[in-house]
Amino acid sequence: MSSSRYTLRQLEAFVTAAELLSFTSAADRLALSPSAVSQLVVELESSLGFKLFVRSTRKVSLSAEGKEFYASAQTVLKHLHLAEVAATDLRNRASGLVRIAAPMVIASTILPLLIRDYNLDRPKIVVRIRDAAVEQLTDVVASGEVDLAIGPDRPGSDAVHHTPLFSSPWVLWCAPGHPLATRPEVQWADVRAHTLVTAGRDHEISVAQMGVALPEAERIRPREVVDHISTAFGIAAAGLAATVSPAYVQTWAKRQGLVMRRIVDPEVVRQVCLYQSAHRTPSPATTGFAEYLVAALKKPQRKRHGR
Repeated sequence: MSSSRYTLRQLEAFVTAAELLSFTSAADRLALSPSAVSQLVVELESSLGFKLFVRSTRKVSLSAEGKEFYASAQTVLKHLHLAEVAATDLRNRASGLVRIAAPMVIASTILPLLIRDYNLDRPKIVVRIRDAAVEQLTDVVASGEVDLAIGPDRPGSDAVHHTPLFSSPWVLWCAPGHPLATRPEVQWADVRAHTLVTAGRDHEISVAQMGVALPEAERIRPREVVDHISTAFGIAAAGLAATVSPAYVQTWAKRQGLVMRRIVDPEVVRQVCLYQSAHRTPSPATTGFAEYLVAALKKPQRKRHGR
């Protein structure tokens, strides 16, 4: 039977009257007149081809067919209600799945706290974090593997939009007993004079670019390049070398007991950005979480950046 032969309002009138066994009480609940409820039920019975109620002058009761049809009508209204709730959540960006990629430090220290706070107001939003190397961030957004990415600045791409979030100066991390640990700040020439380890190709390239204008003999070259910053911190904590990174990694570095020293002459700043696809239309959930990240991370970051 085609659902176009009866209406949602007719089903609501029937289910309400069946629950209360009174057209008058059903009318009060639906803000209708008793005659309007009765008329809706009559129209539904005409469409169905059988009687839903047994009527008398003093009461109404469900017919045998009405009892069997009641459960189906309830199911229709329940699913419609769930659909309405889902639509409202989507309009309000209150439900959905957001996939976001980030380098290990951001994925483990910055994002979890932001997601926790966001879920206080949007508990139906599910945010899944994907660990990704810095050099993979734009690729996983462009390919659709994730909806968003957050991390240090990357070369431009027509397939990906980037929104600057905050800047973080490059700093030196070393063990408390390291010769540079006693200085309030250091210069790049000081860094060059000591054994240096960096983490990942992205850091290696960034460090190399800082000294690209210097004579060959004065350029900064790490003795070793490891895959993960946690390894670089471990080497530095053992006093085997110092390492450099943007200051926002300080949560991890301080767990290793490392000392942070600002590097000046010149101070080099790294921009952290939010990446989104330039070609795909984001879901309401993605748009809402992206707007939240921009608002949250563009606030003063003094504590995070060690300023």
